[in-house]
Formats: sequence, C-alpha cells, structure tokens
Amino acid sequence: MAGVRDSLGRVGHDLLTQALDSCGTEGFTGELRVAGTPGGTFHLRDGLVVAAESPGAPGPEALLLRTGRVDGEQWAELVREAGGSRWPAAGLVARGCAGAAELRVLCVMALQDAAFAISAGWVDGCERAPAAGPPPAAVAGGEPPARLLQEAARKVTALDALPCPVRPDRERPLPGAVPPGRRLSSLQQELLLHADGRRTTRDLAFRTGRGVYTVTVETARMLGEGFLECADGDSLVPLRLPAADRPVHHLRPRTAPLPDLNRDLNTVPIPDVNTARAPHLNTAPTPLPPLTPLPLAIPLQAPPPPAAEDTAVRHPPPPPPRPSAPPEPAAVSLPRRTPGASGITEALTPQQNGASWKGFLRLWTADRRVPKQPEHRDQQMES
Repeated sequence: MAGVRDSLGRVGHDLLTQALDSCGTEGFTGELRVAGTPGGTFHLRDGLVVAAESPGAPGPEALLLRTGRVDGEQWAELVREAGGSRWPAAGLVARGCAGAAELRVLCVMALQDAAFAISAGWVDGCERAPAAGPPPAAVAGGEPPARLLQEAARKVTALDALPCPVRPDRERPLPGAVPPGRRLSSLQQELLLHADGRRTTRDLAFRTGRGVYTVTVETARMLGEGFLECADGDSLVPLRLPAADRPVHHLRPRTAPLPDLNRDLNTVPIPDVNTARAPHLNTAPTPLPPLTPLPLAIPLQAPPPPAAEDTAVRHPPPPPPRPSAPPEPAAVSLPRRTPGASGITEALTPQQNGASWKGFLRLWTADRRVPKQPEHRDQQMES
C-alpha cells in the first residue's frame, strides 16, 4: 500500500515513540491521548500500558458481542449489575460466558490490536492527561511501552512485505472470482460475505468481530489470490477536475452587429404569416408606411439668460431705527430750611452719661499716683 512503506519513518510515529518512552521512564500514571487518524488513548499505570482504546480497532466488548458468545441483553444486564462498569469481568466468569484466563488473553489481544491501529495510522500529536477513571479491560501485569511499540512496528513491517499490502482505513475490497471446489476458511467466507466495495478492512473487522490486524492480513492474502478485488482509485474519493486537453468554453462572440435604429424599417423583410401557413395563398403583403427615423440625440435648448434685474446684487434693506428711550425727569430740589423757622431757639445739648468703669479706673489710678502728705506737716502749716 502507498503510505505503509513510509509509516515507520513518519514524524508522527517518532512523536508517539518519544511520548511513550518518556512515560515509561518517568513512571507516569494516567492517559496518553494520541491525536490523529484514527488516534486513540493509552492507559498507563506506573509507566506500564495496561489498556489501549482506538476507534480504528474493536475492543474486547465488541469482540464478545460480534462473536455471539454474549448477546446484547446479557451484556446490558451484566453492565447494570457491575454498577455501570465497561468491562464486567466478574459477571462474565460467574455466568460462565468466558473463563478468567480467556478474558485475560482477550484483553491482551485488544491492547495490541489498538496499538497496531494507532501506529499504522497518522499521528498528529500526543498529550498527557490525568486518569478519568479506572481503565477498561486493563491487563493485570501491563506492557512496557517499548515492547508494545516494537510489536506494532513488526506487524506493520510484515503487512508491508505482503504481495498486496492493504491499509486498514483506505482500501475497500470487492468480492472476486473463487475457483469452484476451493475450500475457504470461516474468516474468508465472512469477508466475501461482507465485502461490498464500501467497507474498509477496519469496518470488516468490526463486522466480523475479529482483530483489525488479522482481518487486514487476510484481506491482503485474498487480494493476492484473486478472491477479492480492489481498484487502484477506490480508496480515495475522486476529485472531478476538467481534463487538460478539454477545451475551455468561453462566451461565444456575436456573429452579427446590432441593428441600426436609424435605418429604414421597410428594408427589413417581414415574413408573411398566411403564406407560411398556407403556401397556396399568393396574397401579397401589405406594405407598411415609411417610418420617420428617430434621432439618436435630442438637442436640448439652453435656458434663457437671466434678466439684468436678476443679475444685480441685492442687499437686504437696513433695519428700522430703534425707538429712543424717554428722557428721565429732572430731580425736584427741596426748599432749604431756615434756622429758627420752627420757633425753638434752645440748643439741644447732649445728655451727660454717668461715669463708666473706665473713668472710675482712671480716677483710682490717678489717686494712687498722688503722694499723701503727713498729718504733722499739715498741722504745722496750719499753726
């Protein structure tokens, strides 16, 4: 197949190898989510891969349901009894649907098949994430990441070495010619029954309840023997593009010029409807009166020039004068008063106020400043 030969050397495969190796070295516990086609998730515990899920490979529950060992009603009842667990191993063993060792082998097969589907596809990137819950169908001992990837690379290499290599998500085989009397295995019969040109080997793996690697290898062998057929371009959706040698049709140019509207319309031949319908009637067509050709452009008359009065500049009239304010009345002067006109001749003297405490303080201060004379001096002077 065209892309499988380069699958081991892709940058995406190197990213997956480095991410798993680092998880194993660091003893990571959680999920390693791989983005790509088909992509998937690796569940790790202490650096060991205990489970793997991928939309490109059927899980252990799909293998059980497709093989008919457990029907849908029994599986739903087992899940309900296990409290919603995705892998009710204890219930399967208790009901005798499968043994404990058989379930462990089935989990290991599903783990390796999912790793093969992720490695054989396109890897865009890897991202670590904490565990969202207990991993489904976990392997008790776990698988080292390096050994798991080596096993996946070995399967891709073995598939590439086949005469008709097939990619799990690309080719869509069709039933071919089977020689009469040729004995076919049960897997080959199922593949011939379900191969319809629309299902890939991954779809056939889900349909038959087998591992995707087992179905892919068997499909490649049947293609080599002629039991299945696969066209070269069936795997890709054809993009319908115009062929290089096909002429490109552009707009067709006009073969005749547009009719002249100014020519005489009488020169245009007008078919006779009566003659066309009844050739035996040889009635001459009635000529049409000549039509006056319409001018292409109608001259427009210029407007008359404006009058002299209109061209003069008109100034607005001056505003009317504002009315003046009335004059203020003159101040009336009062007659001057003549002294003695009232007949009172006595002058009004200001009323004497009593002594204040300030005057008393002055008198007291002045009395202290004047020295007192002794009494004997006064007596001597009197004598």
